[in-house]
Amino acid sequence: MRVQKASNRILDRIDLHILSILQQDARIVMKDLAEQVGLSLTPCIERVKRMERDGVIQGYYARINPQALGMQILVFVEINLHQKSDKAFERFRRAMLAIPEVMECHLVSGDFDYLIKARIPEMSEYRRLLGEILHVADAGQSKSYVVMEELKETLALSIPR
Repeated sequence: MRVQKASNRILDRIDLHILSILQQDARIVMKDLAEQVGLSLTPCIERVKRMERDGVIQGYYARINPQALGMQILVFVEINLHQKSDKAFERFRRAMLAIPEVMECHLVSGDFDYLIKARIPEMSEYRRLLGEILHVADAGQSKSYVVMEELKETLALSIPR
């Protein structure tokens, strides 16, 4: 299978295999990665570097258990802005980038404008966070969802075979 990438460069079967392995273990030694995908070391390293340079691989991260840092509560918030101007959207975007508890923020279609994912240590912090979000948003409406149980959370993408 060949997959088209944003820069119009084709990802071949070997590239996809490399990506699949790196998603599972980003700390894999290049020698081991090369063996698993059936390449010698130099071509494997070149492929990884090319995918990094082309923006296919955007970074490598340590996945940290939120409870280890006292971030017990996961919340999702739907936000509607009063104004739908470019200026209002840009002001909201900048504000969300500056709030460390906000892990994700998406402009969406449907009944609300934004969907926010945030982690906080306790509910009293949520009150403060929501107040901060609503103040910045000049929000007309919000709806919150506190997660009771996390069944699945992953950053891994489904890679075509």
